[in-house]
Amino acid sequence: MFTWIMENLATITISAALIIVVAAVIACMVRSKKKGKSSCGCGCAGCAMNGSCHPDSF
Repeated sequence: MFTWIMENLATITISAALIIVVAAVIACMVRSKKKGKSSCGCGCAGCAMNGSCHPDSF
């Protein structure tokens, strides 16, 4: 088992780093959504989902 881990250490390390980055991005998106921030950041005037995204702000 230890031999297999040593042979695949680079793959395991990179996979763990990618999992951490993806988890951090998802956590940031969830926090932003809970705060009511828009995901696009460009305003709602030209958006096709204008009335659906923030119905209470209009």
